[in-house]
Amino acid sequence: YELSEKMLSACNLLKNTINDPKALTSKDMRFCLNTLQHEWFRVSSQKSAIPAMVGDYLAAFEAISPDVLRYVINLADGNGNTALHYSVSHSNFEIVKLLLDADVCNVDHQNKAGYTPIMLAALAAVEAEKDMRVVEELFGCGDVNAKASQAGQTALMLAVSHGRIDMVKGLLACGADVNIQDDEGSTALMCASEHGHVEIVKLLLAQPGCNGHLEDNDGSTALSIALEAGHKDIAVLLYAHVNFAKAQSPVSVVHLAFVNRLKSTRLVDPLSPGIDGRQILC
Repeated sequence: YELSEKMLSACNLLKNTINDPKALTSKDMRFCLNTLQHEWFRVSSQKSAIPAMVGDYLAAFEAISPDVLRYVINLADGNGNTALHYSVSHSNFEIVKLLLDADVCNVDHQNKAGYTPIMLAALAAVEAEKDMRVVEELFGCGDVNAKASQAGQTALMLAVSHGRIDMVKGLLACGADVNIQDDEGSTALMCASEHGHVEIVKLLLAQPGCNGHLEDNDGSTALSIALEAGHKDIAVLLYAHVNFAKAQSPVSVVHLAFVNRLKSTRLVDPLSPGIDGRQILC
């Protein structure tokens, strides 16, 4: 696949003016950039995009100039999405791999909705092992703890809220912080507790430093949220983590009685503050 004459001309014009801010704002240059953007997104960002074609375009950009490659690969559309955003959203992981291998992608770029490609990947449908390896590479290339600009959620919170245990594992392996709180004070553990994701709760609690005592803006903890939602199995795990994790002495009779009551009775924590039952990115 070769660049069209029009595309090649636009790339060469960009090469000659890329370091001149005044030239980049000229009428002719704006027309040139529109050409680049339209053609690049047509080739790279459709669900039906052809990896071989994307690869040839990337090679052509680099042959013209590394600066041209960097500029074009990070072009954003009117919604702030780059080719990487679209490729992740479409689960076009072969193209994601090509973009990452170019080694000039801004993987932490937030679109206008406030999401980075890493955040979108946390929600992506991954079936093949090779695709999961690409996702893990993406996680390793950027900031897995970045917060979405609108609500302050992280990729881990998004993966947890949608029950994507494979993504949760991948993010944790790449250093995702389990104790980060969003704009409402919620943590990934609170989210998992609210949605009843038992296995994810176990994963989070197994992380060194996981803090089950944190409160959200309403004063609720992961335990009180689990109790309010009726998830007794999760409440048992949280209670044990909070009260027994660092205990050096035998578990008290009172503690055992509480856990047994949790297992056998539908509990509502009488001391919990009001919980509004909000859903986190359902």
